[in-house]
Amino acid sequence: MARYRAIAADLAAKIRDGHYAPGEALPAQRELSAAYGVTLMTLRQALRELDAEGLIIQRPGKGTFVAPPHLAYQLGSLRSFADDLREQGHEVRTTVLAREHRQLPPGIAARLRARSTETGLRLERVRAFAGRRAIHQVSWVREPHGDRLRDVDFSATSLYAALADAGVVVARAAETIRPGVLGTDVARHLDEDEGAPVLVSDRITYGPDETGLLADRATILGSMMQITADRAATGLSLHWGATPAH
Repeated sequence: MARYRAIAADLAAKIRDGHYAPGEALPAQRELSAAYGVTLMTLRQALRELDAEGLIIQRPGKGTFVAPPHLAYQLGSLRSFADDLREQGHEVRTTVLAREHRQLPPGIAARLRARSTETGLRLERVRAFAGRRAIHQVSWVREPHGDRLRDVDFSATSLYAALADAGVVVARAAETIRPGVLGTDVARHLDEDEGAPVLVSDRITYGPDETGLLADRATILGSMMQITADRAATGLSLHWGATPAH
């Protein structure tokens, strides 16, 4: 076996056995190369093997880290990100960055098919799991529903649960997920650098009469997310298309 592959196999075993925990930094490359008695070039070949397997993440200027556990985003369910995470065994911490009642921006009003003069609740949150701030979410709840949520503690209650408690019936949601890169404004709230790959979810939630109730935009670190779907003949419908130009 090539030396670099033997090193990759040894490091992979240590990662899977918990010697190096998810999110933990590996020793510096020079330290590892000395420990294994190989050149930096050989060690870097081994790290490329681990990177290809999804076991590590290399961050230029910061080091090499064990990849965190991935959130499996279930496309076929209508529930909150926090509920998805908790069902998969993750401890979730939600931080509310801002909440305010104000006029809907033109783009949000158009997505909700609301009048330009309508108001709503703007809720900005960050979700952290596996030791990293991984999801930034901005939600707009159309009035009068937003006003009913004035006293809700959103650090402990999901938005869908709060709507249900307020007597608001949710029927369905339409969602688009596209790849993107992390912008400056959102990067300061997440544990990743500007320009990192992300997934951007835009979701509109509707009531039984097809009235738009809620507009969401979630920015999710690409290194923390994988998307899964259960397909059935009469079940989930997936539509694939090109990402629109911006």
